[in-house]
Amino acid sequence: MENSRFRQRKLPAKARTRGPMPVAGDPSHLFEDTSGNMDAPGYEGSGAGFGPSGQGFLSDPVVSNLAMAYGSSLASQGKNIVDQNIDRLIPVSKLKYYFAVDTVYVGKKLGLLIFPYMHQSWEVRYQQDSPVAPRVEVNAPDLYIPAMAFITYLLVAGFALGTQSRFSPEILGMQASSALIWLVIEVLAILLSLYLVTVNTDLTTIDLVAFAGYKYVGMITGVVAGLIFGRTGYYVALGWCCISIVVFMIRTLRLKILSEAAAEGVLVRGTRNQLRMYLTMAIAAVQPIFMWVSTTQSSG
Repeated sequence: MENSRFRQRKLPAKARTRGPMPVAGDPSHLFEDTSGNMDAPGYEGSGAGFGPSGQGFLSDPVVSNLAMAYGSSLASQGKNIVDQNIDRLIPVSKLKYYFAVDTVYVGKKLGLLIFPYMHQSWEVRYQQDSPVAPRVEVNAPDLYIPAMAFITYLLVAGFALGTQSRFSPEILGMQASSALIWLVIEVLAILLSLYLVTVNTDLTTIDLVAFAGYKYVGMITGVVAGLIFGRTGYYVALGWCCISIVVFMIRTLRLKILSEAAAEGVLVRGTRNQLRMYLTMAIAAVQPIFMWVSTTQSSG
């Protein structure tokens, strides 16, 4: 009886088996095919929740605010680095001073360049150990007039060549290149001369570029006079402007180059003053030569 009961209890267990028992040594029972279970409703793979969870992470307002703050911080740091490197190569803060002009200053400065004979005071006023801006001080150097005069001179020279049927882009490019090269050579020569004479002055390279660039105003006047009145008008206007620029340069640079003479002894002051005066007169005398050489080709 006990054996029959045991058999009866075992029969349902055998009935529940769905397939044959795996045979020992058969390698197919080591692996189970679960690919059909991936489509089951409750299945979640390792990458199934990556997309929604990543979108939820980026859509979190706290995370987005932190990302924006970090990005703005990086942008400000990059801007500061760029500004520092640019200021080392190009003194932008100093250039702003030389372009601080207005219409009244430009008119007065042009009149001073062409008629410097009646001007009395040539000193530049200072405020808190820094020179006053050019728009309130006509004696201060600027870069606006030299830059605009250089561009205007090229346009006027091109027009003059066109009236003579000699205009070509190559000739105009050569004139622009030669004018710029002569300006650079002039500034470098002045710097070398100041170094050899051992002059301690507050003149900077930008000041020298500004003073050397004022000659283009006289060059424009001579070419325009030549277009209107012919060769005679060209010679008269250019001669007047050459004398004016010489007077302007001597009276302006004399104060800059001789500014340290009062702190030296009598003997040293006498010898060095002669060298400085010769240097000032040489710088002023070079201006008419550059003006003549640069305008002869365009004036015909």
